[in-house]
Amino acid sequence: MSKYLVNKFLFTVDRDPALVERYRDDPRGTVEWWEAERANVILNCTTTESSTWLRFDDDERDALMTHDYPALFAMGAHPFLTLTLFIAMFERDYDEPLGFQLEYARKLAQFSLPYADITT
Repeated sequence: MSKYLVNKFLFTVDRDPALVERYRDDPRGTVEWWEAERANVILNCTTTESSTWLRFDDDERDALMTHDYPALFAMGAHPFLTLTLFIAMFERDYDEPLGFQLEYARKLAQFSLPYADITT
């Protein structure tokens, strides 16, 4: 798994409200677009420098396209990045306070220490 690339996706999408909505409404299209157009842009680079080799593997792509944050967590995606992005996308769908956070915790309850390695 390219934890760097998955975390870069989560980080960059979470910081753009329009991308958050796009990813919520069209995850497959957003992931395909981002991988083709943004994956190889160097993060925090003020010029148009880019690389050419970064691609999601099939498991990463599938998990991102289906909003499968437990699978992303199991693969080593940073839990803070998944939590903040998915709160932005889905908290509004819950009536109770902290509704999505509680759902996130419930879906990740099967994991025990030590958690997946989140180093990149």
